[in-house]
Parts: sequence; C-alpha cells; structure tokens
Amino acid sequence: MREITASGETVDEAIQSALEQLNLSKDEVDIEVIDEGKKGFLGIFGSVRAVVKVREKRNNVHIASEFLKDVCNNMGVHVHIDVEEDDRQITYRLSGENIAILIGKRGRTLNALQYLTQLVLNKESRQYTSVIVDAEGYRERRRETLIDLAHKMANKAQKINRKVALDPMPAYERKIIHSALQDVPNISTYSDGKEPHRYIIISPEQ
Repeated sequence: MREITASGETVDEAIQSALEQLNLSKDEVDIEVIDEGKKGFLGIFGSVRAVVKVREKRNNVHIASEFLKDVCNNMGVHVHIDVEEDDRQITYRLSGENIAILIGKRGRTLNALQYLTQLVLNKESRQYTSVIVDAEGYRERRRETLIDLAHKMANKAQKINRKVALDPMPAYERKIIHSALQDVPNISTYSDGKEPHRYIIISPEQ
C-alpha cells in the first residue's frame, strides 16, 4: 500500500497535500498525525509545521481484481474486468478474446479462478465476502444447464429408487440445484464431502 509523509501549516493542510500527491480521497486512506505543529510567536518565530503520515487503505476488491487479471495474462488471455459490488458478494465479469480458455470444460477453469480470487479477496478481511467470476455470460448459461440436470437426475433417482450423486460443484452451483428441486414432490437433496470437492446427493423419499 502506498503511503506518504506530508507537512503543512496546519494538520488539514498537510492532509490535503498528501491526498493530492496520492490522488486519493480522504475515505480511501488512513491518517496518522505525527506532529500537530504550532504557529509560534507572531505566527512566525518558532513555528513548527504540522506533519502527517497518510497511508492508502487496503482495497481487497481491487487487489483481487489485479490478481485475477495477472493470472489471466499469465494464461495468455488479456481480459477486461468489470466489477459489481452487491452487499456481501463481488462479481468479476471477464471479457476479451480467447475467453473460452478461461472457462474450461464444464467451467472448471473458471471455477478454479473464482476459488483463488475468493481466497485473495478475503485475505486479511474481517468479514467474509462471496465471489463470482463470470466470463461472457457463462454463469447464466450454466445455471440453465444445472436446472435441467437437476430435474433429469431427480427423475432418475425416482425411477431407480436410489440416491444419485452429482459431480463436485462450488457452493453457489449447489445452491442452484437445491433451489431447483426444493418443491419437487418426494425428492430431497443434501450436500456431502469437503470443499472444494463437496457434491450434492439427490434422494427419493419413500
């Protein structure tokens, strides 16, 4: 994080000087007053300038965005990232050429990027924030596929009268499955296993 020590005739003037040099607003920094200064006799003799240390606050959302961009660049894909902040969820939307490389088979590469980005975002954070990494609208297409899969597997479970286990999925995908089947008669769902290999079991009710 960037920081700077600045001085001025007053504390406010010193702070303003530091903010201008960092090109940041007051709510983006932490301020430490090193010396409040004093005017001196007749405002001239023996005066001491105020000194402050201004440090840029850790912006986890920006840090995670830069991390994601660096990983994509190292994979040979240059991306543009749009960030959406909604309560305790951050969505990173990726666009650019060769974006399919970042999605991978059944979204596995995208899920891995999402998992890593979530770790970076929540590092040194006091409250947990969920992360969605999307690429060219893949998540909505995947949602529709998962809903269709949920109903097909529920029908299979009823037909063979046995539990059906799905492939491991990230938490937000499991939530889609649970929601899709919550009102289906004689079907229950639950998750088993440990992250990141946790999966859903669809069970017919007797």
